[in-house]
This record gives sequence, structure tokens and C-alpha cells, in this order.
Amino acid sequence: MISSFPFRRLVLAAMVALPVGLAPVAEALAHRAWMMPSATVLSGNDPWVTVDAAISNDLFYFEHFPMPLDGLTVTGPDGRAVTVENQSRGRYRSTFDFRLTEPGTYRASVAAEGMSATWRQGGEQRRWRGTREAFATAVPQGAEQLRVTLSQRRNEIFVTRGAPSERVLQPINEGLEMVAITHPNDLVAGEPARFRLMLDGRPAGGVDVEVVPGGNRYRDALNDQKIKTGADGVFEIRWGGPGMHWVSASVRDDNSGIAGVQRNASYAATLEVLP
Repeated sequence: MISSFPFRRLVLAAMVALPVGLAPVAEALAHRAWMMPSATVLSGNDPWVTVDAAISNDLFYFEHFPMPLDGLTVTGPDGRAVTVENQSRGRYRSTFDFRLTEPGTYRASVAAEGMSATWRQGGEQRRWRGTREAFATAVPQGAEQLRVTLSQRRNEIFVTRGAPSERVLQPINEGLEMVAITHPNDLVAGEPARFRLMLDGRPAGGVDVEVVPGGNRYRDALNDQKIKTGADGVFEIRWGGPGMHWVSASVRDDNSGIAGVQRNASYAATLEVLP
């Protein structure tokens, strides 16, 4: 189940650049939400990872707002939850640590869900934001000009100790997610990588995926790629070079599970490409 947190925070966390053409609001959103690990491939007897999480104009540079870490989970190679330590929130970024006690691949995810509604009552415009659970009692049924949106968002990183493993790469089958065909910790510049975009466990075909290399603060051009998924949800990335890359996608549909409620689902991941 995707965790919920107050929609006031979700609005800030939602300021992610959406692929052009999926929603009219896409061009208005200039900020990107991201996590960046201190390393993605580790060895040694007692490896740890520190993760920075923020919302910013420039990728992997702290200058706007810390990412809320409500809904944070870290899953180990055996499928069990890993303890998150030293979690903190500063002015421009959030941070947390986790220990890689076993060999294999780990996944850290921040998942969030929230609802918003507008309607007219007594000749006045009313607005509400909150959780799915509060919706039924907070918003009057049959309200005049009622419009309701469910927002689902997921942000992820992958880290490996020693040899990569596959268990944490299995789909969750809820909301929008990216399933690795090429292992996310085995990405090399000059070699294409393939992934599958899925929505509620089914292939998400015809969806635009945006790939942005880090360091755009120091470039005149964003150097982003726009890639459309095939009917099977599969897309291929040809990396422009080594470094950290931000991969994102979004979908708007009417499959919220609640009659008359539109859904906005988005996904983002930070991936490291090695030379």
C-alpha cells in the first residue's frame, strides 16, 4: 500500500517536470524531485550508503526544497525491509543512511498518495486536499461542479553490494513503476539499457519517458531525451555519457479505483551510468 502524507507537502513533492504532451500542466512544472546515493556499487566488509533527497531546478543541486521522506522504504536483497538510520531534514535537502549488511541489490523508494477536490457550494468555490481515507467525509457527495484528482508518485534509487541480484527488481503492481530489464547497477556509457514501464502491473504503452543527465546547472542545454514506450511498455535508453541520470514518466487516466476521480501517476529514478 502506498503511504499517504498531508497534501500540502505532496504538492511541493509533486513539482516534478512531467513529459510534454501527457498533461496540460506539464509545462508549468519546472522542479524535479530526486534522490542521490553516495555510491551505487559498493564492496568491503561494512558498506553504508548516504542518500540526499531534494526538489530543485537543477538536478542533484540543493537550492529549493527538501524532499519529504514520508513513505520512505528500503528493501534488501532478501525482500525484507532494511533499517533507515540518521534520517534528517534540512533547509534544502533531506538525508538518510542505510547499511548494506548482505550482498546483492537494494531498492530505496519514496512513495506518496494524496487527493484534491474543488466544487461549488452556496455560490462559492471550495477546495480540499487530503488523504484517500478522509475524502468520503470531507467532501460532500453530489457537490456542484465537483472535480477530484488522485495523485500517486514514486521516486527510487538502486544500490548493489558485490554482485547484482534480481529480487528487489520485481514489480510492486501498484501505480506507475519502472521494471529493469537491464540491471540498474550495470549501466555503462555507450551500451543501451532497456526497461519496462508498468501501470498497476500492466505494460504502459505509448507513454513518454524523459531522461536528463545530471549537471544541467553547468550546461546551456538540458540535453534531455524523450523516449516513447512500446505497446509492451518497453523503452531503450542510449546514454549520452557517464554520470548520474534522472529518468521520469507520468500518466493521467481515470483508473483511480474511485468513481469519477481522475488519477495522475508519476515515477522517477536516479540511475548511475559508469564509463
